[in-house]
Amino acid sequence: MTAVITLLTVLTLSVIVTRIATVALLHTGLSREAAQFQARSAFTGVGFTTTEAESVVNHPVRRRVVMLLMLLGNAGIVSVIASLLLTFLHTSPGSITWPYRILVLGAGLGLLWLFAISKWVDRWLSRWIAWALTRWTHIGVRDYASLLHLSGDYEITEEVVESGDWLANKTLQEVALRDEGLIVVGIQRSDGTYVGAPNGQTRIEEGDLLILYGRDPALQELDQRYCGESGDEAHQKAIEEQRVIFDRQEEQEKIRHSGKA
Repeated sequence: MTAVITLLTVLTLSVIVTRIATVALLHTGLSREAAQFQARSAFTGVGFTTTEAESVVNHPVRRRVVMLLMLLGNAGIVSVIASLLLTFLHTSPGSITWPYRILVLGAGLGLLWLFAISKWVDRWLSRWIAWALTRWTHIGVRDYASLLHLSGDYEITEEVVESGDWLANKTLQEVALRDEGLIVVGIQRSDGTYVGAPNGQTRIEEGDLLILYGRDPALQELDQRYCGESGDEAHQKAIEEQRVIFDRQEEQEKIRHSGKA
Protein backbone atom coordinates (compact mmCIF):
# COMPACT_ATOMS: atom_id res chain seq x y z
CA MET A 1 0.00 0.00 0.00
CA THR A 2 2.92 2.31 0.77
CA ALA A 3 4.22 1.85 -2.78
CA VAL A 4 0.82 2.82 -4.24
CA ILE A 5 0.71 5.99 -2.14
CA THR A 6 4.28 6.80 -3.15
CA LEU A 7 3.43 6.36 -6.82
CA LEU A 8 0.37 8.62 -6.61
CA THR A 9 2.37 11.23 -4.68
CA VAL A 10 5.10 11.27 -7.33
CA LEU A 11 2.54 11.62 -10.12
CA THR A 12 0.74 14.44 -8.29
CA LEU A 13 4.01 16.30 -7.79
CA SER A 14 4.80 15.77 -11.48
CA VAL A 15 1.51 17.42 -12.49
CA ILE A 16 2.17 20.36 -10.16
CA VAL A 17 5.77 20.76 -11.37
CA THR A 18 4.73 20.87 -15.04
CA ARG A 19 1.96 23.34 -14.18
CA ILE A 20 4.46 25.64 -12.42
CA ALA A 21 6.81 25.38 -15.39
CA THR A 22 3.95 26.17 -17.79
CA VAL A 23 3.12 29.37 -15.94
CA ALA A 24 6.83 30.26 -15.74
CA LEU A 25 7.17 29.86 -19.52
CA LEU A 26 3.99 31.92 -19.99
CA HIS A 27 5.72 34.74 -18.12
CA THR A 28 8.51 34.71 -20.71
CA GLY A 29 6.04 35.41 -23.53
CA LEU A 30 5.12 31.94 -24.82
CA SER A 31 1.49 31.20 -25.61
CA ARG A 32 -0.35 28.92 -23.18
CA GLU A 33 -0.49 26.09 -25.73
CA ALA A 34 3.24 26.34 -26.52
CA ALA A 35 4.16 26.62 -22.84
CA GLN A 36 2.15 23.50 -21.94
CA PHE A 37 3.67 21.52 -24.80
CA GLN A 38 7.26 22.52 -24.05
CA ALA A 39 6.87 21.91 -20.30
CA ARG A 40 5.46 18.41 -20.78
CA SER A 41 7.97 17.63 -23.52
CA ALA A 42 10.92 18.62 -21.33
CA PHE A 43 9.60 16.84 -18.23
CA THR A 44 9.00 13.56 -20.04
CA GLY A 45 12.22 13.83 -22.05
CA VAL A 46 10.43 13.49 -25.41
CA GLY A 47 12.52 16.24 -26.95
CA PHE A 48 10.52 17.29 -30.02
CA THR A 49 12.55 19.42 -32.44
CA THR A 50 10.37 22.35 -33.40
CA THR A 51 10.68 26.08 -34.00
CA GLU A 52 9.16 26.61 -30.55
CA ALA A 53 11.85 24.39 -29.03
CA GLU A 54 14.51 26.54 -30.68
CA SER A 55 12.95 29.67 -29.21
CA VAL A 56 13.12 28.02 -25.78
CA VAL A 57 16.77 27.00 -26.13
CA ASN A 58 17.80 30.47 -27.37
CA HIS A 59 16.10 32.22 -24.44
CA PRO A 60 18.14 32.24 -21.18
CA VAL A 61 15.21 32.14 -18.75
CA ARG A 62 13.25 29.51 -20.70
CA ARG A 63 16.42 27.43 -21.00
CA ARG A 64 16.86 27.37 -17.21
CA VAL A 65 13.24 26.33 -16.70
CA VAL A 66 13.55 23.50 -19.23
CA MET A 67 16.86 22.26 -17.75
CA LEU A 68 15.29 22.07 -14.30
CA LEU A 69 12.32 20.20 -15.75
CA MET A 70 14.63 17.66 -17.38
CA LEU A 71 16.39 16.98 -14.08
CA LEU A 72 13.12 16.62 -12.16
CA GLY A 73 11.62 14.53 -14.96
CA ASN A 74 14.44 11.99 -14.87
CA ALA A 75 14.10 11.61 -11.10
CA GLY A 76 10.31 11.35 -11.38
CA ILE A 77 10.38 8.64 -14.05
CA VAL A 78 12.81 6.55 -12.00
CA SER A 79 10.59 6.93 -8.92
CA VAL A 80 7.48 5.93 -10.85
CA ILE A 81 9.11 2.78 -12.25
CA ALA A 82 10.46 1.81 -8.83
CA SER A 83 7.08 2.37 -7.19
CA LEU A 84 5.29 0.32 -9.85
CA LEU A 85 7.69 -2.58 -9.33
CA LEU A 86 7.18 -2.42 -5.57
CA THR A 87 3.40 -2.21 -6.01
CA PHE A 88 3.01 -5.36 -8.10
CA LEU A 89 6.08 -7.47 -7.32
CA HIS A 90 6.52 -7.04 -3.59
CA THR A 91 4.37 -9.48 -1.65
CA SER A 92 4.46 -10.56 1.96
CA PRO A 93 2.16 -12.52 4.27
CA GLY A 94 -0.91 -10.48 5.14
CA SER A 95 -0.24 -7.87 2.44
CA ILE A 96 -3.04 -6.36 0.36
CA THR A 97 -4.10 -8.44 -2.64
CA TRP A 98 -3.40 -7.43 -6.23
CA PRO A 99 -7.02 -6.64 -7.19
CA TYR A 100 -7.31 -4.24 -4.26
CA ARG A 101 -4.01 -2.57 -5.18
CA ILE A 102 -5.17 -2.15 -8.76
CA LEU A 103 -8.49 -0.71 -7.55
CA VAL A 104 -6.78 1.84 -5.26
CA LEU A 105 -4.27 2.76 -7.96
CA GLY A 106 -7.04 3.16 -10.58
CA ALA A 107 -9.13 5.35 -8.26
CA GLY A 108 -6.10 7.49 -7.46
CA LEU A 109 -5.18 7.90 -11.11
CA GLY A 110 -8.80 8.80 -11.92
CA LEU A 111 -8.83 11.57 -9.30
CA LEU A 112 -5.46 12.82 -10.50
CA TRP A 113 -6.74 12.92 -14.10
CA LEU A 114 -9.80 14.95 -13.05
CA PHE A 115 -7.47 17.30 -11.17
CA ALA A 116 -5.22 17.69 -14.22
CA ILE A 117 -8.03 18.51 -16.71
CA SER A 118 -10.16 20.67 -14.39
CA LYS A 119 -10.45 24.21 -15.78
CA TRP A 120 -11.35 25.55 -12.34
CA VAL A 121 -8.22 24.00 -10.82
CA ASP A 122 -6.18 25.30 -13.77
CA ARG A 123 -7.40 28.87 -13.27
CA TRP A 124 -6.94 28.81 -9.49
CA LEU A 125 -3.54 27.13 -9.59
CA SER A 126 -2.28 29.32 -12.45
CA ARG A 127 -3.19 32.50 -10.57
CA TRP A 128 -1.50 31.27 -7.39
CA ILE A 129 1.63 30.16 -9.24
CA ALA A 130 1.78 33.43 -11.21
CA TRP A 131 1.54 35.41 -7.96
CA ALA A 132 4.24 33.29 -6.34
CA LEU A 133 6.57 33.63 -9.32
CA THR A 134 6.04 37.38 -9.43
CA ARG A 135 6.52 37.67 -5.67
CA TRP A 136 9.64 35.54 -5.22
CA THR A 137 11.36 35.31 -8.62
CA HIS A 138 12.36 37.42 -11.62
CA ILE A 139 11.10 34.85 -14.11
CA GLY A 140 9.46 37.50 -16.28
CA VAL A 141 12.81 38.88 -17.48
CA ARG A 142 12.82 38.95 -21.30
CA ASP A 143 15.50 39.76 -23.84
CA TYR A 144 13.23 42.38 -25.42
CA ALA A 145 12.15 44.05 -22.17
CA SER A 146 14.59 46.95 -22.48
CA LEU A 147 13.76 47.47 -26.16
CA LEU A 148 10.01 47.76 -25.49
CA HIS A 149 10.40 49.53 -22.13
CA LEU A 150 8.15 47.02 -20.40
CA SER A 151 7.44 47.95 -16.81
CA GLY A 152 4.95 47.26 -14.03
CA ASP A 153 2.47 44.58 -15.01
CA TYR A 154 2.61 45.28 -18.76
CA GLU A 155 3.50 42.28 -20.88
CA ILE A 156 3.87 41.09 -24.45
CA THR A 157 2.61 37.56 -24.98
CA GLU A 158 1.17 35.17 -27.55
CA GLU A 159 -2.31 33.68 -27.61
CA VAL A 160 -3.62 30.93 -29.87
CA VAL A 161 -7.23 31.47 -31.01
CA GLU A 162 -9.18 28.23 -30.66
CA SER A 163 -12.71 27.17 -31.57
CA GLY A 164 -15.13 28.58 -29.02
CA ASP A 165 -12.90 31.51 -28.02
CA TRP A 166 -14.55 34.91 -27.76
CA LEU A 167 -12.11 36.38 -30.29
CA ALA A 168 -12.68 33.77 -33.00
CA ASN A 169 -14.18 34.89 -36.36
CA LYS A 170 -14.43 38.58 -35.43
CA THR A 171 -12.69 41.68 -36.75
CA LEU A 172 -10.42 43.75 -34.51
CA GLN A 173 -12.97 46.54 -34.74
CA GLU A 174 -15.69 44.24 -33.40
CA VAL A 175 -13.66 42.98 -30.44
CA ALA A 176 -12.42 46.52 -29.59
CA LEU A 177 -9.48 45.26 -27.56
CA ARG A 178 -7.98 48.74 -27.40
CA ASP A 179 -10.92 49.73 -25.19
CA GLU A 180 -9.67 47.04 -22.78
CA GLY A 181 -6.16 48.47 -22.90
CA LEU A 182 -4.88 45.66 -25.14
CA ILE A 183 -3.06 46.05 -28.46
CA VAL A 184 -2.72 43.40 -31.16
CA VAL A 185 0.85 43.85 -32.40
CA GLY A 186 0.65 41.14 -35.07
CA ILE A 187 -1.16 37.99 -36.20
CA GLN A 188 0.51 34.76 -37.33
CA ARG A 189 -1.95 32.85 -39.54
CA SER A 190 -2.14 29.06 -39.44
CA ASP A 191 -0.85 28.94 -43.04
CA GLY A 192 2.31 30.83 -42.04
CA THR A 193 1.18 34.29 -43.22
CA TYR A 194 2.10 37.11 -40.84
CA VAL A 195 -0.05 40.23 -40.50
CA GLY A 196 1.93 43.03 -38.88
CA ALA A 197 0.22 46.04 -37.28
CA PRO A 198 -3.29 44.81 -38.25
CA ASN A 199 -6.10 47.34 -38.67
CA GLY A 200 -9.71 47.31 -37.53
CA GLN A 201 -10.92 45.35 -40.56
CA THR A 202 -8.50 42.48 -39.97
CA ARG A 203 -10.42 39.33 -39.09
CA ILE A 204 -9.25 37.01 -36.31
CA GLU A 205 -9.55 33.38 -37.42
CA GLU A 206 -9.40 30.07 -35.57
CA GLY A 207 -5.80 28.86 -35.41
CA ASP A 208 -4.34 32.38 -35.47
CA LEU A 209 -1.48 33.21 -33.12
CA LEU A 210 -2.00 36.72 -31.73
CA ILE A 211 0.89 38.81 -30.41
CA LEU A 212 -0.66 40.98 -27.70
CA TYR A 213 0.55 43.87 -25.54
CA GLY A 214 -1.18 44.96 -22.34
CA ARG A 215 -1.53 44.39 -18.62
CA ASP A 216 -0.86 40.82 -17.50
CA PRO A 217 -4.21 40.35 -15.63
CA ALA A 218 -6.16 41.53 -18.70
CA LEU A 219 -4.16 39.25 -20.99
CA GLN A 220 -4.77 36.23 -18.76
CA GLU A 221 -8.51 36.95 -18.57
CA LEU A 222 -8.75 37.31 -22.36
CA ASP A 223 -6.92 33.99 -22.83
CA GLN A 224 -9.67 32.20 -20.88
CA ARG A 225 -12.67 34.08 -22.33
CA TYR A 226 -15.22 32.03 -24.25
CA CYS A 227 -17.76 33.12 -26.85
CA GLY A 228 -21.34 33.89 -25.95
CA GLU A 229 -23.05 36.10 -23.41
CA SER A 230 -20.48 35.44 -20.68
CA GLY A 231 -17.70 36.56 -23.02
CA ASP A 232 -19.54 39.77 -23.92
CA GLU A 233 -20.09 40.51 -20.23
CA ALA A 234 -16.40 39.92 -19.50
CA HIS A 235 -15.53 42.32 -22.36
CA GLN A 236 -17.71 45.08 -20.91
CA LYS A 237 -16.28 44.52 -17.44
CA ALA A 238 -12.74 44.74 -18.84
CA ILE A 239 -13.61 48.04 -20.58
CA GLU A 240 -14.93 49.50 -17.33
CA GLU A 241 -11.79 48.43 -15.47
CA GLN A 242 -9.61 50.01 -18.14
CA ARG A 243 -11.55 53.28 -17.89
CA VAL A 244 -10.79 53.41 -14.17
CA ILE A 245 -7.10 52.81 -14.88
CA PHE A 246 -7.10 55.46 -17.62
CA ASP A 247 -8.77 58.03 -15.34
CA ARG A 248 -6.18 57.29 -12.64
CA GLN A 249 -3.31 57.70 -15.11
CA GLU A 250 -4.81 60.92 -16.44
CA GLU A 251 -5.05 62.30 -12.92
CA GLN A 252 -1.42 61.37 -12.23
CA GLU A 253 -0.36 63.15 -15.43
CA LYS A 254 -2.20 66.31 -14.37
CA ILE A 255 -0.48 66.24 -10.99
CA ARG A 256 2.91 65.69 -12.65
CA HIS A 257 2.43 68.60 -15.06
CA SER A 258 1.13 70.89 -12.32
CA GLY A 259 4.24 70.08 -10.30
CA LYS A 260 6.50 71.09 -13.20
CA ALA A 261 4.62 74.36 -13.59
